[in-house]
Amino acid sequence: MLYENLANEFATLIGSGQLQPGDRLPSVRHLARQRALSISTVVQALRTLESRGMVEARPQSGYYVRRRPARMVEAHAGAPAAAPVAVGVSRRLVQVLHANEAPGMVPLGSALPAPELQLGPRLNRLYASIVRRHPGLLAGSSHSNLNEAPLLHAITRRALEWGCPLAADELVVTNSCTEAMALCLRAVTRPGDTVAVESPTYYVMLQLLESMGLRALEIPTHPLSGVSVDALELATRKPAAEGGVSACLLIPSGANPLGSVMPDAARERLAELLAARNVALIEDDIYGDICFTSARPRPIHAFDKSGNTMLCTSFSKTVCPSLRVGFVAAGRRAAEVVLQKTLTSGKTNPLTQHVIAGLMESRGFDLHLRTLRRRFAEQIARTRDAVARHFPAETRVTDPQGGFVLWLELPREVDCTALHRRAVKEGIAFVPGEMFSASGQYRNCLRLACGQPWSGMLDDAIRRLGKLVAD
Repeated sequence: MLYENLANEFATLIGSGQLQPGDRLPSVRHLARQRALSISTVVQALRTLESRGMVEARPQSGYYVRRRPARMVEAHAGAPAAAPVAVGVSRRLVQVLHANEAPGMVPLGSALPAPELQLGPRLNRLYASIVRRHPGLLAGSSHSNLNEAPLLHAITRRALEWGCPLAADELVVTNSCTEAMALCLRAVTRPGDTVAVESPTYYVMLQLLESMGLRALEIPTHPLSGVSVDALELATRKPAAEGGVSACLLIPSGANPLGSVMPDAARERLAELLAARNVALIEDDIYGDICFTSARPRPIHAFDKSGNTMLCTSFSKTVCPSLRVGFVAAGRRAAEVVLQKTLTSGKTNPLTQHVIAGLMESRGFDLHLRTLRRRFAEQIARTRDAVARHFPAETRVTDPQGGFVLWLELPREVDCTALHRRAVKEGIAFVPGEMFSASGQYRNCLRLACGQPWSGMLDDAIRRLGKLVAD
């Protein structure tokens, strides 16, 4: 959308410091003439920036940049691991997540969209309608045919809009994005193999590696542009047969927890590099539809001509977490992924496959995704602003390009695992930074989830958490 492009351009100028707090933006009429845009488009762009908490309107004066948010997390916050390491986060992580889900906890821990951002009533109507029209979907399942044709059709049509053509015979419908990644890992690795991951990376990926007896090699990751392709080039020089990297497990679009988005040139280079070295790429695209870039990022799969990339995603962040439906486009390894799916869980609920297909084909689905992007951008901006107001001045915070989580880097003397124990007693949830590292990095970092509509309760929780940090 034109207004989104203009808003994102000014957001970049503000985030980089080229526009300072108190600076006046060009007038609406000037911008309209300069960019050959309508007045309404410019006004919509400025209101988008205002909703993100980046600018403020002053009566009879115009739009001005608001106070500077907390300082940006520096590039390559993670040091490259000297060697692959065994993963052991699950026991600690279960304790953290259990504490975060206690009744009455302020929801800054779990990266889930608020119930009002999900599509519960609409899904209920779809379920009822499809059961009436196709009662046989409840009669049984199949181990020879894992996919329902309407969902395959909906997925391949939508992928064309991403600029990523997918073949129906490479698709496998799964019970979640997590299951999709697990199937891919089983297809391309054996216990003891090394898997390259971003640093920091999503803790569920570390849990998967741990459960399969795989080692993690942490690759430095830029908070805006994603994983370092140069570092991956060095890390993949040794063949897997000689103890090198067997696979890469990455989130190039809206990475969790940094919110980074890889540029197209880096995606293309990475696809070519890994294909040439026969290092499988497992791509988690779960945040692809909720990135704030001018256009939806093309998955790395779109740049891969060899079938080496396995694209995984689900509808848990954009529709409803409890649906438990995802898919993998497995490229040349589709047959092995089908075998793993058949052995481990069988067919994903066929009724729910039809429900998801109906939702994706409906006229309002794109509007829903646009609304989600706007709401998540607003919630992130509000949370960043609260961190800037309430946390110590040395705090650094990411500027996510997608998703709905924030990564905070606190003064080095702060131990966020100890901070978490104190915060839980205050009824505040978050995830300590060391949960995102196999080697125990990021003890002075934490992740805040921004999936809930902004409220006084959230602002007060961040104020109290900032006080705990200062203390």
